[in-house]
Amino acid sequence: MGIYTRISRDDEGEALGVARQQRDCERLADLRSWQPVKVYEDNDVSAFKRHVVREEFELMLRDLRAGLIEGIVAYDLDRLARQPRDLERLIEIFDDRPRLEFATVTNDINIGTPDGRTMARIMVAFANKSSHDASRRIKRKHLELAQQGKGSGGPAPYGWRKDDRTKVDPKAVEAIREAQRDVLAGVRIGTIRTRWQEQGLGNPRAGTKRMAHHHVEQILSNPRLVGCRTYHGEILYGDDGLPVMGEWEPINTLEEWEAVCAAIAERKQKHPGHNLARKYLLSGIARCGLCKAKVRGQVNHQWKPGSKAAKYKYQCSIVNGGCGKVARIGEPADRLVAQLVLEEQRERAATTAVPTNQRWSQEDELEQVSQEIAQLVEAEKSRQITVSTLLQLLPPKERLRDELKLARARFYKEKKQAEAKFQAGDLSLEEFFDLPIERQQEIVLHSLSAVIIHPSGKGRRIFDPSLIEPVWR
Repeated sequence: MGIYTRISRDDEGEALGVARQQRDCERLADLRSWQPVKVYEDNDVSAFKRHVVREEFELMLRDLRAGLIEGIVAYDLDRLARQPRDLERLIEIFDDRPRLEFATVTNDINIGTPDGRTMARIMVAFANKSSHDASRRIKRKHLELAQQGKGSGGPAPYGWRKDDRTKVDPKAVEAIREAQRDVLAGVRIGTIRTRWQEQGLGNPRAGTKRMAHHHVEQILSNPRLVGCRTYHGEILYGDDGLPVMGEWEPINTLEEWEAVCAAIAERKQKHPGHNLARKYLLSGIARCGLCKAKVRGQVNHQWKPGSKAAKYKYQCSIVNGGCGKVARIGEPADRLVAQLVLEEQRERAATTAVPTNQRWSQEDELEQVSQEIAQLVEAEKSRQITVSTLLQLLPPKERLRDELKLARARFYKEKKQAEAKFQAGDLSLEEFFDLPIERQQEIVLHSLSAVIIHPSGKGRRIFDPSLIEPVWR
């Protein structure tokens, strides 16, 4: 026999509800002298939402068809199905295998009989209607709460305290702001995701072993960071045309948030679906001194822990269109280039200042357009103008507002990126190599356009710094 348990929401992630169902199902199986051999558990999974796949439910159906289990015990029929199509799939299996057993703790319906199937169909239809009614009421309630700037319950988003959703969590705030600085400095979302998983950050849902890429993106670009209330993933606007502000402490300023959102969107447009991962500092930056082809890092297969051989090297490769005649051990080349770059940026920082309070020049124009849009909407509400007139005047102003918002986001993105790169001169060599590889490359490319690796000649084994030529910007 198989036991099926399910609960729609488990905000705490402790699986207490399905555990109670399992105990009751085991007690019923014992009373009927059935031997449970497997428990199919769908914790925190909806049976009503059409796009949700219940993995354990699907496995249970496959096992029933294959004859691996001789029946099902569930706590209640609505734990098994809230969509008529799911019930029909189950009934079809019982049609093909008439000797299958079926029982629920809360009632005595048996889908192995015609009368039981009819009653089951009626009960699932009512359960489906009940879910529809509840969904409609919940959506209306959530919209009302959103319009008031209030939260809608559930676990606290990452960045805010679990015991008080209106107060920020200092540790989480530090992690979010560090990740945002990394994004502006060119670090991949995948690198940030890996770091967060290793450190136990990001507040993934209970039971999730691998944090999704889009989950990290959503955390770093969530409008909630600047205090804006969202509804169905979009910023909610009030009757005055302005964003509805939530009743919680913000984490970012508007310019910081827009800069991060623009940086994430820009990387998606530049590199759709491409893997931007790099393992070695000078990969794609270094060039062969003979043929000028790009030189890439590769593992030195002769290296072993404790050996004196180089761990990796930079090799001009015939496969990549090069001559294959130039190679250099990796670590000394990386340290030399990093030291030169940091010294150059320290000297530049001593004579140059990056303006930190620079204001976007079109801020007043954007404010004026936003006010005009709000005034037009209010004029239509007060019947000073008709809907037809409003719809003629509104679109060009909305297009101008959206263009200005995009320009503002680009301005603050470039400003924040410049600030992040400018601060690199304060790093020590050890701190530089502690940074993600993407951040290291951004710092190098801020000073250099390329690094030329010249041939060392036959038989030369000692690293010669004079054969590494930086090409300064």
